[in-house]
Amino acid sequence: MSPIQKYAIGAGAVVFLSWLFLPGFLTLLILLGVVAAPVVGYLMLDPSQRERLKRARRRGLGR
Repeated sequence: MSPIQKYAIGAGAVVFLSWLFLPGFLTLLILLGVVAAPVVGYLMLDPSQRERLKRARRRGLGR
């Protein structure tokens, strides 16, 4: 299982549990935070760092 799949499953579990135990608006804020955090982190990278990250993903981390 890839790290991205693990992240998606974990994010889904967090949102599902918050949907069960918290009010709707708070669940929406958690969902936005789970989705927005990696996007903002990626957009903060320099173009050279983004290219390096793309190469690392293609090659496979830890191989």
